This record gives sequence, structure tokens and C-alpha cells, in this order.
Amino acid sequence: MKTLDALQFDNRFARLGDAFSTEVLPEPLDEPRLVVASPAAMALLDLNPAEADSEVFAQLFAGHKLWSDAEPRAMVYSGHQFGVYNPRLGDGRGLLLGEVVNDAGEHWDLHLKGAGQTPYSRMGDGRAVLRSSIREFLASEYMHALGIPTSRALCVTGSSTPVWRERQESGAMLLRLAPSHVRFGHFEYFYYTNQHERLKELGEHVIACHFAECLTTENPWAAMFREIVERNAELIAKWQAYGFCHGVMNSDNMSILGITFDYGPYAFLDDFDANHICNHSDDSGRYSFSNQVPIAHWNLAALAQALTPFVEVEQLRESLGLFLPLFQAHYQDLMRRRLGLTTADERDAALVERLLQLMQTSAVDYNLFFRRLGERAPADAIKTLREDFVDLAGFDQWGLEYQARAAGETGDQAERRTRMHAVNPLYLLRNYLAQNAISAAEQGDYAPVRELHAVLSRPFEEQPGMQRYTERPPEWGKHLEISCSS
Repeated sequence: MKTLDALQFDNRFARLGDAFSTEVLPEPLDEPRLVVASPAAMALLDLNPAEADSEVFAQLFAGHKLWSDAEPRAMVYSGHQFGVYNPRLGDGRGLLLGEVVNDAGEHWDLHLKGAGQTPYSRMGDGRAVLRSSIREFLASEYMHALGIPTSRALCVTGSSTPVWRERQESGAMLLRLAPSHVRFGHFEYFYYTNQHERLKELGEHVIACHFAECLTTENPWAAMFREIVERNAELIAKWQAYGFCHGVMNSDNMSILGITFDYGPYAFLDDFDANHICNHSDDSGRYSFSNQVPIAHWNLAALAQALTPFVEVEQLRESLGLFLPLFQAHYQDLMRRRLGLTTADERDAALVERLLQLMQTSAVDYNLFFRRLGERAPADAIKTLREDFVDLAGFDQWGLEYQARAAGETGDQAERRTRMHAVNPLYLLRNYLAQNAISAAEQGDYAPVRELHAVLSRPFEEQPGMQRYTERPPEWGKHLEISCSS
């Protein structure tokens, strides 16, 4: 395990030069203090978890100190926001400090979010607040624990720096990790500004660093795009299967790696609602839960347009055409597993769809249903779950179909329970739990957020004394809408 001063940097993106990013130093926070750290994320850098207890740790991740080999840069990009093209966005409050190479040879971006103003702040103060930093930290590490591709969060650093949003809040910084912070919007920026030579440099950098297997193909750009489509089809299938709502699926919030990126007003479904809107600012419902699949496809089409100088349109269309079939295949496989089914049947899609319709009309707790379904044998589980449904006749019919379908599975109930519990979390990142932890942290008590993070790091395993984290939300905590302000 390494100490902080032993990290090795290889800043590949910074070497692309000033056309791609601007050198900016972070603005330090006042009286920095560690709020929460992730030992699992620290391990990606081979860092000793004990380093989080050092004074230097908080100073580094609050902008007071820098490694000598770090090269803080604010990246420039554009993107489609709520369907409207914005020609110049960029890192308005975040800095790519550099790229660390771990002992396995992996590169990890160190991105400090809330680091102050940059040339891309657009009249903003460049700060992040404690509230949003904690939310992104919890989501990043929980999504990873669920097995959903995501950026990671190493730590949140709090401070006494005042920040004004709807009210006065305290400033904070989040240290985010990812193999790359290149977004769809990076490609859009150079395409729409007719900087095609720069676009070529960007593409060659991305392919060499992140899609090296594509270099052996006839057209590495076309192969890269196909891989991006495939990764996003699997990613969105996992979002839909686990009831995750992103809230702001602008093209500048889409990673070229096919990972969940830029957490803002996200939510996990409590009661199932296909039309749930978790973003208070989304008046039209563009980014509702049910729209995430077509919006992902839309964003991929926007990326495809930016690649047209280097890939034939027909090749791009062919790859885009793979998205929906691949999504459906991944989604149906995940839903079968959540239902405890190990074999495929052509009737499974209808079985899942009928279940979701029944959940919708009865406001059934989405993820808790699947966990409870695995607790008992199918017939007994159906009897227990029946009381949650309004349409009893409809659910009884579904239950008979499900029991008939499950009867063909091998193994006893103990095996079925183990199999289902391995994919159906007991502990959920509910908005009200996050809000309770945030409220305590804003009063200087970081124990609740640290405990919540620890529990969510093992979402499938029953943990003694943590029963309160398995309960349904109170009425005030259901379907909370979160704003973009952070």
C-alpha cells in the first residue's frame, strides 16, 4: 500500500495541450475537514486507507496542496442540454488534477469537483456544496457495489467556506475517479467548431488510451463507436433493471466509457412509477425514468454526428441500430435473474411487463418486491406479497404464471434464495436516507453518512443491527424531487 506522496502521475490528457483544457489552480476551502472516504476507491490508487486520517489528506482534497507532478486542468467541451445545443460548456467547477498510474498499470483521473472558478464557470462561483457532494459520493460507491459501471468517489472534504444557492450552504469538494473524463460533448465541441484536426487528435487519444483493441480493425473510429453503443446499451439496461433515474442525461453528462457519470438530481425508484421525474427542473419530463432508453439512443446519435468526418454515415447507423436490441437482451437477462430465473423463455418479456404494470397501478416498492420474492418458495412469496397489490385478480394471475415459470428451475429454495439475494439488494440508497445523512453532516456530524456508506458498500448482505436501512420510506421521503443546484 502507498502513501499519498508515493502516487505516480502520467498526465496524458494534459499533454494534448491548451486547445483541450486550460491550466487552473484550485481555490482552497477554509478549514477543511474530511467528511467521508471510500477505502475501496482508495485501493484503486493503491493508497493505504490510514492515509485518510492524515491532515495532508484533507488539505490535498480541499485545494491547499498539490503533488509536484499534478497538472490541474479545466477541460473544454460542449453538449446538448435538454435537447438544445450549448456551444461552450467545460469544467465550470471541476479540475482534472492529473492521471495516477497504479501498480497494475491502470490510469485513474483525479478530478476535484468544487475547486473554484475556471474559464468555463459562466458566471458561476465554481463551488460545490456539501449536500450535492455527499449525494454524488454515496451514489458513485453504491452503484459500484451494485455492479453498475460508474465513476468512483474517493472522498468528500467539507469546510467553513460559505456558498450561496437557494440558501447559504457550506462549500465542499469531491474527489472523483474515472479512467477518463472525456464526454460525448468533447467530440461535439470540436466537430461543431470545425476544428476537425483537433477532433482527430482527440479521437486518436481516446482510441489509444481507452479502446486500444480497436486499433487492429479496418476503421478504429467505427469500432470505437460500436463499442460505445454496446457499453451504453448494457449500462442503461442496468439502470432500468435497478430503478435508477439519472435526472440530467445531457450529452455532456455521458461518458465515452459507458459509465454512469455526473450525478446530480438522481434517484432510485421507491414505489414503481415508470414516469417518475426525479429532477425538479425537468418540467417536460424529458429525463423521466421511462425516457432514459430513448434519450440514451438520442445522445448516441448526437455523438455519431460528431464522428461523421471519420466514419461513414451508414456504418454509424448500423452501430446505432444495435442499441435497442442489445438493451432489450441485457434488460431481459437482468430481470430474469431478479426473478430467480436462470433459463430464457420467449414469454419472459410479457411476464416482466405485466408485473411492472401491476406495480405501477398499486404503487409497489420496486426493489423491495424482488428481495421479498426470494425470501420464500414462489407460492409462499406470492401469498405474502399479494397484500401490496390493488388489483388482486391481476396479481393472482401473474403469480400463477410466475410459479409455473419458476417450477422449471433447478435447485431447492435455499439455492434459489441465495441466487436471488445475490442480485436483489437488501439495502437501498433512498433519497430520504441520503437526506437524513446530509442534514446531520450539515450540523457537523459525519457519523451518519459514514455509516450509510459502509452499509451500502455491501448492499446484498444482511448486516446485523442495520434493519432500519431496509425499511420502506416514510410518506415525506417518497418521490423526492431534487434540483440541479449544487
